[in-house]
Amino acid sequence: QVQLVESGGGLVQAGGSLRLSCAASGRTFSRYTMGWFRQAPGKEREFVAYISWSGGSTYYADSVKGRFTISRDNAKNTVYLQMNSLKLEDTAVYYCAAAPVLASEEVHEYDYWGQGTQVTVSS
Repeated sequence: QVQLVESGGGLVQAGGSLRLSCAASGRTFSRYTMGWFRQAPGKEREFVAYISWSGGSTYYADSVKGRFTISRDNAKNTVYLQMNSLKLEDTAVYYCAAAPVLASEEVHEYDYWGQGTQVTVSS
């Protein structure tokens, strides 16, 4: 069992930066691929980025590539999402999730989810 709690969301102007954190409970955190997803009002939840259990492999959605960076600290049971050059279209609730697979962009592969943190980008 893994419990996830996101933090770091908020209101930021376009072009600004935010750093999201996701704290995990459970001794098996380091065994999971960790992902970030987001959901805007009226839209389906979409993949943002994932990082492998070791941190050696990362992958990003095209919409955030070059602007967002995912990282993890297994000693602290925490995964991060550094978001730079934020755009209006990045506004969404951001969720972290854990998957017991090597790597995945698919929502259904992730077994555990946080409650989400709101990111609002203003003009």
